[in-house]
Amino acid sequence: MAAQATKAPAPAGPQAVVDDTHGIHGTHGKQADGGELGNGLRPRHLTMLALGGVIGAGLFVGSGTGLRVAGPAIIVSYALAAGLALLVMRMLGELAAAMPASGSFSVYAERALGKWAGFTAGWLYWWVTVIAIAIELIAASTILHQWLPGIPQWAIALVALGVFTGANMLSVASFGEAEFWFAGIKVAAIIAFLALGVTAMCGGLPGVASPGLANITGHGGFLPQGWNSIVAGLLAVVFAFGGMEVITMAAAESGDPARSVTKAVNSAIWRISLFYLGSIAVIVALLPWDRAVPGRSPYVAVLDLLGVPGAGRLIEGVVLIALLSAMNANLYGASRMAYSLAARGDAPRALLGTSRRGAPRAAVAASAAFGFVAIGLDHAWPERILPFLAKAMGGAMLFMWLTVAAAHLVLRRRLERESPELLVVRMRGFPYLSWVAVAGIVAVLALMAFDATARPQLAWSALLVVLLLAASAIRSRRAT
Repeated sequence: MAAQATKAPAPAGPQAVVDDTHGIHGTHGKQADGGELGNGLRPRHLTMLALGGVIGAGLFVGSGTGLRVAGPAIIVSYALAAGLALLVMRMLGELAAAMPASGSFSVYAERALGKWAGFTAGWLYWWVTVIAIAIELIAASTILHQWLPGIPQWAIALVALGVFTGANMLSVASFGEAEFWFAGIKVAAIIAFLALGVTAMCGGLPGVASPGLANITGHGGFLPQGWNSIVAGLLAVVFAFGGMEVITMAAAESGDPARSVTKAVNSAIWRISLFYLGSIAVIVALLPWDRAVPGRSPYVAVLDLLGVPGAGRLIEGVVLIALLSAMNANLYGASRMAYSLAARGDAPRALLGTSRRGAPRAAVAASAAFGFVAIGLDHAWPERILPFLAKAMGGAMLFMWLTVAAAHLVLRRRLERESPELLVVRMRGFPYLSWVAVAGIVAVLALMAFDATARPQLAWSALLVVLLLAASAIRSRRAT
């Protein structure tokens, strides 16, 4: 496949390295219609975006399923998933610092593997992301409807999506500011949980005895379900790390992409490890694994054990923020990918329309459209659309991660040969760690194929990839 990519001539400058939307030092390349994206994102926006992008409802709620499946050993499953995700983030960060592009890994796949790879990866991301927007919108409106039962759920969803669509149409700065505060609330909640949990583990809370290692070594031990449970737990939690690719898209709309993405990736790696693995470790230490209930937040269960009043409503509020934050970030990511595809001739040119502040209004509207359709579908068939859409997403994230690793293996060597000065962020252990990431992703895909629960999701994703490859082939034949 790599043979389809022609060798690029030695670049005369940063803009020659990537022909998507941005130069390496923040110089914005105009699109064919004369429009250009803004550069209103600041380093603090990107840092919080990197953190908030993976701290979502999957952590606050989905971790309960993993704990029930693997017991205390779920910490190993999370460590494996986090290690794989952070390798992908590091590879993507290296490429984003060298070649900022609003199309991110889709652009890198095109340059490394060929037009077909960029087309397939870009449209795969866009489709999965607009589905995610619909899922998060329905889930968030369900929570709000419980708080405000007098207002129809469809009306709440309509207003919520309208607000975020309007904000994304204004300017990239409005998106960045909203995501900064959303992510800040989530991070603050995790820090407070860690502080409270560690205090309880040390016996520092009045009326709460320290459990010591009882919940780790008792109740069947560290591996109550056997070694296979670590694999089952990995399949349950790995998808919670999706969403980090948005930071590399956002870096292309900052004043200094290389510096911004370097700082954001470096800080996010250790902070995500601390917040994710730290909070899971606290849960494992304080909550007996057999008391975890799939679908119910283990954070609520821990806070209830510690006697925190209103724990359920408190975490419900954090989950709501996480859902709205994810929806906002996904709308941003989907619109930028649509804009990038249009700029490269892989999507209708009408999507290139921008506002005076550089926001891709047409791409935002097109990406939000499916969310508006989903509101009507959910109203017509309640509690049926959400599960179906979730299944349709499947393992597409893993296919995209595989694209990142493949592109990195090709482009890193090309950059070392032709433009080593652009490698301001270097992934240590190259190419060995890149191959470790490839092996890890392929292993997870193989595990999904042998897991009865995950197999249908993998099948849906594989079918979507095949359809996109076929569409790319048809386009290529027509072009010739």
